[in-house]
Amino acid sequence: MKILGFETSCDETAASVVENGTTVHSSIIATSKETFSASGGVIPEQAARMQVESIVPVLHQALDNSGLTCSDVDAIATTKGPGLMGSLLVGATAARVVSSLWKKPLIGVHHTLGHLSSTWLGQAERCAFPCITLSVSGGHSDIWYRTSHTKGICIGKTQDDAAGEAFDKGASLLGLSYPGGPAIAAAAEGGDPHAYPFPSPLKGDSTLNFSFSGLKTALKYTLRDMKSDPRIADITASYQHALCMHLTDQLVQAISQYPEVKQVHIVGGVSANLYLRSLVAERCSIPVITPLLIAYCTDNAAMIASAAFFIHQESGIKAYEAFETSASNVLL
Repeated sequence: MKILGFETSCDETAASVVENGTTVHSSIIATSKETFSASGGVIPEQAARMQVESIVPVLHQALDNSGLTCSDVDAIATTKGPGLMGSLLVGATAARVVSSLWKKPLIGVHHTLGHLSSTWLGQAERCAFPCITLSVSGGHSDIWYRTSHTKGICIGKTQDDAAGEAFDKGASLLGLSYPGGPAIAAAAEGGDPHAYPFPSPLKGDSTLNFSFSGLKTALKYTLRDMKSDPRIADITASYQHALCMHLTDQLVQAISQYPEVKQVHIVGGVSANLYLRSLVAERCSIPVITPLLIAYCTDNAAMIASAAFFIHQESGIKAYEAFETSASNVLL
């Protein structure tokens, strides 16, 4: 089953053709991150306008790269939410038009389920259930216990900022570029991760939740109280270490509460962080799976097409029910 997917929940304009949820025939992403670097974050109205300009060329390039035609496509998929409303409408409208013109069924996919499916792209033979998945990006930071693609529960979530948001805000305080995660990771190379003792969020808390706003505040006051200019590599390495340790601490605790799980999956934009990957691999006693490519960590349409196939596979006709762009049902 070949599915053409669209993803436009934030500042990316993406289209992809994926077969049976795992084989990627094409994956095209037009991003406006450089445009928003100067503003330190996405301007929703401008992002949507740029997506209107990009959506048709991206669609054509995805089809051309796949070597397929519209007659080869079995279904259309698009992100149904959450995200920036104007951006979501661009992708959803394009998907509805293509679905109508090509007479193909349409599947709406929750953005988070797309990320949860990203580890299956190109490496399905490595993945297994039940698993614990850490889904962590600029918009969400959650821990999921999953028994199938469409069955699972969220067992931990952020109480304030998401981890990616904490990276972005930290980078802004440090005078680094947007997005903050890659900027901080680059600046931290060669730095001492223990040079500055940032607090451990929710220490002693029995839940699997996250809290990142305190780390951002601690960084702000650390910079304010310094008597001399900080060594940028040390302070970024320490801040990165604190963020990644908090994620890893909660993940290790989740594994101890669900000893039957076979694997740990890390998905979302922050899963591209190599320091986080190394910490999790070092502290977890079971296999750790991350997306095959860095491009599958950040927002992309391949993960949406993949998730759509698994919804179809496990939910049948329910996969094609009408959806609301603000739908809160993650797994279906």
